[in-house]
Amino acid sequence: MVSALYAVLGALLLIKFSFDVVRMRSQYRVSYGDGGFSELQSAIRIHGNAVEYIPVALLLLLLMEMNGAETWMVHVSGLLLIVGRLMHAHGFHHRLIRWRRSGMSATWASLILMVLANLWYMPWELVFSLH
Repeated sequence: MVSALYAVLGALLLIKFSFDVVRMRSQYRVSYGDGGFSELQSAIRIHGNAVEYIPVALLLLLLMEMNGAETWMVHVSGLLLIVGRLMHAHGFHHRLIRWRRSGMSATWASLILMVLANLWYMPWELVFSLH
């Protein structure tokens, strides 16, 4: 299953972003919230944003693959997702609005592609079956 590769990469990103938050909380001695530290605020939002997008995208990717989408389509969608999340994180961390914007665009493009592929490959006869 090709989607498993992107599930692993997505999980690794979430772990990395989570470790960044924990490391900064320890560094700044902040247990809750961001303590007013902009670097910690950024790390929290990078992690939070990934948590908001990666799980639903991976679900769509898996369903797309299970519905019979071409392998290359699964790779294109998965790569767009992972590259988009990396670009967004880099742009957010370094305050590079173009990187952040491009990362979000890549993420949204991957989501739209996956939604369209799922609609195209969906077994409609089973969806509307009366059994």
